[in-house]
Order: sequence, then structure tokens, then C-alpha cells
Amino acid sequence: MKYLDEFRDPKIAKKILDEIHQVTTQPWVIMEICGGQTHSIIRNGIDQVLPKEIELVHGPGCPVCVTPLEIIDKAIEIAGRPNVIFTSFGDMLRVPGSKKDLFMVRSEGGDVRTVFSPLESLKIARENPDKEVVFFAVGFETTAPGNAMAVAQAAKEGLSNFSELVSHVLVPPAMEALLSSSTNRVQGYLAAGHVCTVMGWEEYTPIAKKYEVPIVITGFEPLDVLDGILHTVKQLEAGTFEVENRYARIVEEGGNKPAQVLIQDVFEVADRKWRGIGEIPVSGFRITEKYRQYDAELKFDVGEIKTDEPEECISGVILQGLKKPHDCPAFGKTCTPQNPLGATMVSSEGACAAYYKYQRIKAD
Repeated sequence: MKYLDEFRDPKIAKKILDEIHQVTTQPWVIMEICGGQTHSIIRNGIDQVLPKEIELVHGPGCPVCVTPLEIIDKAIEIAGRPNVIFTSFGDMLRVPGSKKDLFMVRSEGGDVRTVFSPLESLKIARENPDKEVVFFAVGFETTAPGNAMAVAQAAKEGLSNFSELVSHVLVPPAMEALLSSSTNRVQGYLAAGHVCTVMGWEEYTPIAKKYEVPIVITGFEPLDVLDGILHTVKQLEAGTFEVENRYARIVEEGGNKPAQVLIQDVFEVADRKWRGIGEIPVSGFRITEKYRQYDAELKFDVGEIKTDEPEECISGVILQGLKKPHDCPAFGKTCTPQNPLGATMVSSEGACAAYYKYQRIKAD
């Protein structure tokens, strides 16, 4: 298929892979940021054909996976209330809260609907003026423009029955939090191309310089990932620490300025809790005072809900690159896609789901 096959050409893949083997002389730990990259790596067996010196670890780049348990419980509390239509992307419905998930709320009579865009939620709000319509706004910087647009449009139309439960997180603060940890193993990053499409890469330059790590922006197809690994290894071997854009067909240094203006109008930077990791300062978005009436957390007064993570789920250390999914005693046993303990087994971008689907087992 044009525009896909050209980034999956096995002959080009072998050429890049051969070069990776040639330039690698010592062990390196590289983290891919995005869960989409994780699935591309595992699905295509990239981790299996790299030099033994290169270890790929899977970062906190799945927005469903890092949405904290207490936010899920807040969503469940709101969705179960009478007169509420709760809307969300489908992968959030199966993420377990402390006692149940959103699918269970729907089975109990709650009006929980799957949508493909926050603008669909606006349409539902227009069609149901006697109902409160809430959209579960989860994601990294990638989905922030669309979610911001929905809020701005609601304000423009005067739709007072629409709101968003916001759990937006930001990539650069999470990268820095991992690098500054005493347990950090990451020596180089594959940065998420879609995030950089929106935000550019200016925020990454000081991180690369401060922590002396190469940051290579790449896409999601096999050749994208292999190329990103190659250029990360080249920098590591040469002792250079630059931000390198290998996704130039999409990403520009300054990113998408109109999208950034919209984000800055609707959202402001705030501290944010990450599932399995804890609170990271200035690592998320919340709705600004200008649009505060569209903040579902305030509208439904659920801000005081606090929930502890289940001890048996090790998704937090997996998302920090300290362990792999098959290191978890529950993996494939008490934790499966049909009966998940944590979001990394539920999400279509979760590392545990990828290992389960593509049968990655721990070597003896």
C-alpha cells in the first residue's frame, strides 16, 4: 500500500539493521517514548534482531496507561450519576478503576458512549440539552488541540451542558523525571513523532544537553523505528547529545503554532499524577480559569477522590523502563487483556498488551 509499504521494505530494513550492528560496540539502553512505537517494535520483532548490546525499554508514552487510578474512579463516579451522558474513546472503557470500569457502569444503566472525537460529544450535547455531557479528555500533547477545540467551541455556542474530565500529560517533564531518578537506566530516547508534530522539539534541547542523552525524533513504522535506533546509537557511540529530527516529513522545529495557540487559550500547565509513577511537577494540562465552567472535575465536585494503586501491578516500574512486562508475576496469569490488573494490559498501546499479543516470554 502506497505510503505504508515504502516504510516497511524488508531490503531497506536489513540495510539499516546491518548498519546498526556495524556501529554498535558497547551496551546501550534506549527508551522509546510512545506506546505506538512499542507495538511497532514488538509486532515487527525489531527487539529480536538488534545487537545483543542494545536493550530497548518501554517508556510512559501510552496516555491510557499513565492515567492515574483516581482519575478513572472520578470518571466512574461521574458516569454513574443520573442525567449524565459520559463519552470517551473506546480504550478507556475497559481500564480498571479501584472497583470497576466504565463498561460495568454502562451495564448497570449508566449512559456511557464511545466516540471517535470530542466534537462528537459536542453534537451529543446539542442534541440532549436536558443532559450533562462529559468527555473524558485523556492524552498527551497530540490530542490536546482537539480537546481544546471542543471546549472553545462549546463556549462559542454557549453550550453549558458540556464539560471535560481532563487528564492530559506532557512528555518532556516525564522524560526529565526519569532521567533525574537515581534508578534511571535510559541513555538515549526515541521521541514520539506525533507529539513533536504539535509541539516541535524546542523543549527537548535543554534536556539533551543537561542529561547528556541523545533524543532522536522518529515515527512509528518499522523503518522509522530502525532509523531512529541507528541514529541514537551513532550519537551514543560518538559521545554526542543532540536532538535529531528523523521524522522530517511530518515534524518541524516549531511545531504547529495555531494548535499551540489554541492549547494555551484553553489549558494551562499544572502538576499531574501519573499512574504507577506518582506526581510529576508541571507535567500536565488543566482547564484555564477562562473556561473553568467546562471542567467536569469541578462541576461534579469529584476532586477529593483519592485512590491507591494495586500492589500486585508493576506497571509503574515497567513504564519507567526498570522492568519488562514478563517480569511481572501476574503477567499472563491473573493479569490478561480479558482480566487486566492495570492499564498497560488494557490499552491498545500498552507494553503488557503488546507482549501478551505477540507472545513475548522471558528467556530462560
